[in-house]
Amino acid sequence: MSISLAEMAVQVLTTADGREKTALGRKHAAAWFAARKDGNPLKIGTATPPDFPARPMKPELLPPKDVPRRRPGSAVGRQALLHAVAHIELNAVDLHWDIIARFTSYPMPIGFYDDWVRAADEEAKHFNLICDCLETTGSSYGAMPAHAGMWRAASDTKDDLHGRLAVVPMVLEARGLDVTPGMIEIFRKAGEGAAVAALEVIYAEEVSHVAYGSKWFNWLCGRDGTDPKEVFHDLVRRYFHGALKPPFNEEKRADAGLPPDFYWPLANMRSSDVTE
Repeated sequence: MSISLAEMAVQVLTTADGREKTALGRKHAAAWFAARKDGNPLKIGTATPPDFPARPMKPELLPPKDVPRRRPGSAVGRQALLHAVAHIELNAVDLHWDIIARFTSYPMPIGFYDDWVRAADEEAKHFNLICDCLETTGSSYGAMPAHAGMWRAASDTKDDLHGRLAVVPMVLEARGLDVTPGMIEIFRKAGEGAAVAALEVIYAEEVSHVAYGSKWFNWLCGRDGTDPKEVFHDLVRRYFHGALKPPFNEEKRADAGLPPDFYWPLANMRSSDVTE
């Protein structure tokens, strides 16, 4: 008897090693889409995801203020930048499987699950691409400290699907669209072609992940009969601990379904405006 999609998600979330986690996630994603293609989709099911996903012993997780600053002008600095990207991608794998398992009480179309399984599968690919780049430099994921606050958005929105969509894909992943072109240029100037190629794949595919967030957020608001922009502003002020920082990649954000009147009014949000 096949396991449900929610149970698959929990298996991924409770696997600690990054390479093993992503291999399992990609296996489950392939099984999901194969069943969909055959016209016999797997059951969504129900499962209880962990409050925090399993993690390897390394990297050491530090408060954001204690993570050493990256200086990309040096080879070591570029290693640190790749390490930070790998950490982000591994968290993204867990975030996308978590949204699948955690919110099964919300009645959603099967396309919602298609989108997040696809996003999780692509994040797994991204993690492995960046790890491969790290290893060609003589380093590896876990060799440097990493940001301990990456899961805060998930913890804060564990009971609120609207909030999860607003903060994770529509704020955090949208930020990736803003900063990735600059990272690509750093590695291009350094002549590190493999890193450029990996980041270009990530940049192209992250647009879709932001778009999935925007699509399903607007769908939920439509079902509720609420104004998506007003709801988005309220949720970001409630759950996002900081201000949205320009410059924004307005072209790619538009491609992902994020109009400027969603994020520009939040750009000058003071820390005192944010609910702690």
